Amino acid sequence: MSGIFDFPTTTKPGLFIAGTDLAIGKTVIGCAIADVLTRYQAKVGVLKPFDTQATKDRGNLVSSDAQALAHFAQLDPEIGSLSMVAPIAHQRKLDPALELMMDNQPFDASLIARSLSAMDQRCDIVLVEGIGGIMTPIDPARPHITTVDLARELGYPVIVVTKSDRGSLSQAASTVFALRSQGCFVAGLVVNFYRPDHPDNSMQLTREFLARMNRLPILATVPEVSNRDSVNVAAGHLHDEVRAAVALADWRRIAKSPQPVFSNPHSSDPVDNFGRGSQISYLPPG
Repeated sequence: MSGIFDFPTTTKPGLFIAGTDLAIGKTVIGCAIADVLTRYQAKVGVLKPFDTQATKDRGNLVSSDAQALAHFAQLDPEIGSLSMVAPIAHQRKLDPALELMMDNQPFDASLIARSLSAMDQRCDIVLVEGIGGIMTPIDPARPHITTVDLARELGYPVIVVTKSDRGSLSQAASTVFALRSQGCFVAGLVVNFYRPDHPDNSMQLTREFLARMNRLPILATVPEVSNRDSVNVAAGHLHDEVRAAVALADWRRIAKSPQPVFSNPHSSDPVDNFGRGSQISYLPPG
């Protein structure tokens, strides 16, 4: 059965890395997971379908996030170039739908499908990084199509990267709710920029409440590193504390073979795309 994007059938286990907002650290977490998996001799495929912070180098758009992901995954160059890791790249730091609209370009899902097929055929595990928050629009012709649709049709377990400061509870719960309402399986949370030495215990309480509120495990608690240059993944730097925190989870077990969920691919009704006719509950039973 085809869906909105008509992606190829895939079989290798994978993970979809979602975030509650921009600049939440999805790429750093993706790099750290890739780094851990390669230490277990896994052949890791990495895919960041959209990158809206690419830079120009000799007339070509270069994605530093794609470079970082490929570096820590030790991606085999025979699988493809960096354009295979970040197939849709722009410069303006806008949502993908707006980037495409300003460049007068259509959304071309076949670019993502090509990368996905190559990664699935040549790798043991596939990591896919989303863009922005889960409701970020990606198609200028269909404003209701967002990152959550991408996650749903890829069908990998989703991990949600969040913080544990003020506002994080609502953002995380909204993200988890949107994913679950679309049939996505949320495997757990990664708490990033955590400060164990926070002057009060609000961060610890928030972290604990994140798990209780969403009925999800905290898969990793990643500390905020004072020297930000030491986690400059674009330069190949991954702080030992970040690596150690992420390594505590068994990502080989958490990654699963895809189970895509399809909606009506011909509907332009955003209500249809947000679960009309299905039961949507804030928390899963049990």
